Amino acid sequence: MKDLKDLNFPDDVKYTKDHEWARKEGDLITIGIDDYAQDQLGEIVFVELPEIGAGFSKGDEFGSVESVKAVSQIYIPVSGEVVEINTGLEDAPELVNQSCYTQGWLIRVKPSQVSELDSLMDKAAYLDMLKG
Repeated sequence: MKDLKDLNFPDDVKYTKDHEWARKEGDLITIGIDDYAQDQLGEIVFVELPEIGAGFSKGDEFGSVESVKAVSQIYIPVSGEVVEINTGLEDAPELVNQSCYTQGWLIRVKPSQVSELDSLMDKAAYLDMLKG
């Protein structure tokens, strides 16, 4: 596992205590697991994602990530409807390890309350949480 200073935490995303990230892109919010989570999980071998059209409330479990170490649930950071899933992860789940903020994103949602993003942590607050 890497040291915190060796992990990538972009400034343009918000973070959850469960290590998901969310980035507003136009009317949609792209969601994934962050660099800390993928580093802790190790080699990711399978990603289970919801169906397009599924609706979730903030904090609901929407899928799971399976690594050689464990299966971890993923929780949605904002309420909304899934409008796109990253189908590339079906054949290449390792994209989450290689590029969690770009090629390894998980889902895109149309938020029902975009203001929920404001309750998530910015980079500084998230790093403070990780450092304990």
